[in-house]
Amino acid sequence: MLDAASRHAAASKLAALLEELACYRSAQHIAAYVAVEGEMEPEPLMQRADHEGKRLYLPRLAAGRTRTLQFMRWTPGMRMQPNRVGIPEPADDRHGEISPEMLDLVLTPLVAFDRHGQRLGTGGGYYDRTFAFLKDGATRPLLLGLAYEFQCLEYIEPRPWDVPLNGVITDQQVYLFAANPVRAP
Repeated sequence: MLDAASRHAAASKLAALLEELACYRSAQHIAAYVAVEGEMEPEPLMQRADHEGKRLYLPRLAAGRTRTLQFMRWTPGMRMQPNRVGIPEPADDRHGEISPEMLDLVLTPLVAFDRHGQRLGTGGGYYDRTFAFLKDGATRPLLLGLAYEFQCLEYIEPRPWDVPLNGVITDQQVYLFAANPVRAP
């Protein structure tokens, strides 16, 4: 496990790499996440994006048994509360919800990734269910994983329900996947 200073330095490097991508520069509606258990921290990027006037959203577990995500508008300092699995999420919906199809860019947490766009999450399948419509040919949003370089694996066996990533940004480089090309929205 990396110490706090190393995690912050890695997150700052990643943010600088992401800001160079055309898909980030043109994105107006960006979903991020609250890092838990050593995940790559998107906070530096969220602060920069907010300062640039981009609209940011955080996932919230949808009510009921759908095991999908809703995306709620995020603003710095907003009140958060732990969801049923312990991950902080927006406490209320005063700031508004956006449909997943209306997002330009989704920054996803991950446990591991491979060079083909496959992602291992924590096993809940929330992102795969929420963005299953991308498997039907939708071109938006783009899914970019945020990771440390050491999370790259040689190969992850794809499952029928997996929704592949368009790219992964690490603290060292940008991976773009030809099978799931990154297009500027």
